[in-house]
Amino acid sequence: MVGFRAFAHGRALALGIAGYVCNTPTGGVEVVAEGDGRLLEEFLEELRKGPSGARVTGVTVSWEAVRGEFHDFGVRYSGW
Repeated sequence: MVGFRAFAHGRALALGIAGYVCNTPTGGVEVVAEGDGRLLEEFLEELRKGPSGARVTGVTVSWEAVRGEFHDFGVRYSGW
């Protein structure tokens, strides 16, 4: 309840990143993102900090080839 999805959404839009953010069944947050590598690194740094009031305890990163399946960045309300 700290607004992490809204935070990720806002940062992604500001950076021109496509993909989505959603909650996971275990209480975490999943972010899938596509975009320029430099901007993705900046986005990742922002996610590691999180919004004020959030406590980010860990970030797992997996880099994959760009598939071009996203055209914007959205919030998914049921990721499972």
